[in-house]
Amino acid sequence: MDLETFTWLLAPAGQELLAEAERLDLGDAARLATLGRLRRAAPPERAAAAYETALLRRRAASKFPRASQMYFTREALEQATGWPVASHRARRYLELLGTGAHVADLCCGVGGDALALAAAGLRVTAVDRDPLRLAMARANALALGLGDRLAFAQLDLEADAPPAADAIFFDPARRSGGRRVFALADYAPPVALVHRWRDRTPAVGVKVAPGVTDEELAALAVPEAEFISLDGELKEAVLWFGALAGGGRRATLISAREAGPAAGDSPSAVSLWSAAPAALARAPLSAPLAFLYEPDPAVIRAHLVALLAHGLGAAQVDAEIAYLTADHAVATPFARCWRVLEWLPFSLKRLRARLRELGTGPVTVKKRGSPLDTDALARALSGGGPRPLVVVLTQVRGRPAAIICEGPIHAGQIADSGLLGHGTH
Repeated sequence: MDLETFTWLLAPAGQELLAEAERLDLGDAARLATLGRLRRAAPPERAAAAYETALLRRRAASKFPRASQMYFTREALEQATGWPVASHRARRYLELLGTGAHVADLCCGVGGDALALAAAGLRVTAVDRDPLRLAMARANALALGLGDRLAFAQLDLEADAPPAADAIFFDPARRSGGRRVFALADYAPPVALVHRWRDRTPAVGVKVAPGVTDEELAALAVPEAEFISLDGELKEAVLWFGALAGGGRRATLISAREAGPAAGDSPSAVSLWSAAPAALARAPLSAPLAFLYEPDPAVIRAHLVALLAHGLGAAQVDAEIAYLTADHAVATPFARCWRVLEWLPFSLKRLRARLRELGTGPVTVKKRGSPLDTDALARALSGGGPRPLVVVLTQVRGRPAAIICEGPIHAGQIADSGLLGHGTH
């Protein structure tokens, strides 16, 4: 879609065709038939725009509660921050800067973060060099009733200075030539530009991929790196500078909620934080005890496994693997917990025999530090018995092992110690 076609799509004739597209079958099998029907009412490029918009709105429903009113391109939707994460991040800007503060959202795309910042009560200047994405961000702001809180600027940030603001949010593209890039220096624009901008605007947050390396963080002298998971899936990292930074490493776990910009609701989030994670780089080691904990991936990526272990009174089963174990269960949002039935040095023959003796039914296989195919092994180990079990393939003190578990145990089944779970910014 180009800007001219998008402008037509916003006009009454375009809206009528879009409404028709949304009523039709958008499945892959019906694609040609649906496009053919739309082309009877409009030229091919306009019919394709209506079809694509209707399709992307459906795909965006998992990211945006009001996706049915918004506009996207495929690549912009893929890169856009989902509403729960964007809303959580906006809350930090609001709490540290105050209502009415001015934030420049650089590389705003179709406006996911800009909308969340505006919905939180901040003034936003949304910046992008792509006129189509900027037009979509403007249309999205109007559709969600946030147009009076946003301004828009078309700038090439590698050549132009960002607009003056109290703080910056920067979301550089992680694709080049249609392919994903991983090094911060390959982002477009490169992340290192923040050092130039901070002379005028010290408070900066930068969204990056969660695979950012420790060496890259050190080279940028990042005061705080926050790793964010959504419903147990590691989504992204944010590099915080200036007044927005708390220092050290933070793991933030967010639970999705049916909240949208109009509702003003914030997602449920808890945070595990250390100003000096290197000070707790190691946890004690132990063979599997009565309970096994699997830390959330954000905790693992933030290098806070040892901190979590100390808080739980737990040990690691192996120095290089994040599974924790303890002789007691403690309720925590930062790890899933299973009851350990027994463990044995890995032998497929012995494991299969022991599972039969336990009356095993369906088996779930989890692994860390094992090369085996978990899906195939789960099928091979599952039996006809009444007892669903979990087999964890891992290393115990450097040697392959299988841990047989029941669960997971949910928080309501454990006496809540109040340990470690606290709200974030």
